[in-house]
Parts: sequence; C-alpha cells; structure tokens
Amino acid sequence: MSVFYNFKNNYSMLAGTLLLLGSTALTSCEKTAIQTLQPRKWEVVWTDNFDGPVGASPNAANWTYDVGATGWGNQELQNYTDRPSNVSLDGSGNLVITARRESFGGAAFTSARIKTQGKFQQAFGRFEARLKAPSGPGIWPAFWLLGGNINTVSWPQCGEIDIMEQRGQEPNVNHGSMHGPGYSGGNAITKSFTLSTGRFDTDFHVYAVEWGKDYVDYYVNDFLYQRITPKDASGEWVFNAPFFMILNIAVGGNYVGFPTTGTPFPQQMVVDYIKVFKEVN
Repeated sequence: MSVFYNFKNNYSMLAGTLLLLGSTALTSCEKTAIQTLQPRKWEVVWTDNFDGPVGASPNAANWTYDVGATGWGNQELQNYTDRPSNVSLDGSGNLVITARRESFGGAAFTSARIKTQGKFQQAFGRFEARLKAPSGPGIWPAFWLLGGNINTVSWPQCGEIDIMEQRGQEPNVNHGSMHGPGYSGGNAITKSFTLSTGRFDTDFHVYAVEWGKDYVDYYVNDFLYQRITPKDASGEWVFNAPFFMILNIAVGGNYVGFPTTGTPFPQQMVVDYIKVFKEVN
C-alpha cells in the first residue's frame, strides 16, 4: 500500500515445497502438507478482538490514526478521518472501517487508516488478521506492515510488507507484496492468490505472514502461496527490524483506478481480530 503499482510477478519457488500457482482450492491434504512443511510453534504476544460497545473507537492503547486528504503518494481520493462514522466497533466483536462518498475537507470521499505506530511493533513472527473485505471498482483495502524507522530513513528504505491488498474490481484476488530500496512501487516483489470459488467480500478470510530472518511466507486461509527471501530482492534487504501494522481502505489511486458510478457506497472492511505471534522452541 504505497506508491504507483504496476506489479510484476517476481518471486521464487520454495524448493521442494507446496505453493499455489493459480486458482486452486485448499484441500485438507494440501493443508496438511503445508503444516508439516515448516513446523513452527507460536505464542500470542499481541491481540485485538475488537470487543466493546457499538460505535466505540478502537482501543487507543493499540491504535492511532493517519488523517488527511494528501493523496498518500498514490493520488488517492479519500480524506482519512478518526470519526466513528469511518472507524468504530460494531458491538459484536468486530472493527468496521467505512469508506463513504461524501464531501469532507476538500475530498469527495472519506475513510480511515489506523496503525500501531508508537503503540506496538515487532521484528519477525506471525502477523494474522481475520476480515471481510470491501469490493467495487476503485476500492483498495489493505492490511500491511511498515518499518518502524520510517521517520528517520523514509520510504522505501524502511521497508513495507503487504499482507492483504486487493483491487475492489477483482473480489476473488489477493496480493502479497514487499517493497524496499530498489524494488518498490511498480518493481515490488509480489504474487497473487486467487480463490477458485467464492469471493473475499462475501465471507471472512484469514490473511497472514510468517516472517523470520531472511524470509517472509505468505498465507491465505493457512495456505502458503509465496515465500520471499533476500535473493528475490534487487536491492538491500531491510526486513530484519521491527515493523508496525496498518489497516485501511483507500478510494481510488494508481493501483485501482477511479470509482465508477456503479461503485456502491458505503464500503466496509469488517475485521474480526488481529493477532501477532512469536515463534517459540
């Protein structure tokens, strides 16, 4: 979730492993194969289940906000706000980020972008979200990680790990990407995962990365579909340092194009939980 995207498929196969190479349904056999591929034990170190009364803001101990209508480096159209009408709990254990077609602060749309910057960051582990995505032309939801040193080294030197990123006009396709110095924007390392049946906007799905020293594994519904390592990067590997989390819905931008008259509003990303784990022996 960064600057102009014209992604190239630049990824390496996991030697001797099972990866998804197209539109493939997850079977119990495949799931078992993946689980035995790299057995890991995890311990939860951070979680937000979004419990609380309807209309409440997300837990201030966990989250803060990006606000404004700057285009965010992508010619996006929304004004990000911290208003409950754009981001709040639904009273049923979910966080709801809502993009609206409304004039606000000089923008034609509003939405929200929340982050754990200054609240929580971690190097390595499993970062996982269970959520239901929005859809429609020009809608751009994302769950992603950004290097905690961004204020000192800037982007893309800080690094970026996109766990869940979707074009609303392709509601059955998820993109997993990494940006760093020399491989950012249109040259990011990326691969897509396509559901063979169903859509990401009609039900909840689990998106995760398992991140260790010199590798990042990408999962949808516990299916491993991509591994990225330093040999895939055309520049410096900057992913052995702490990162923080971001959730947002952008409206418009270079990656997805403009909303159309047929794009329905409001649009909602419904998040059941976020969990972060550390590997234990």
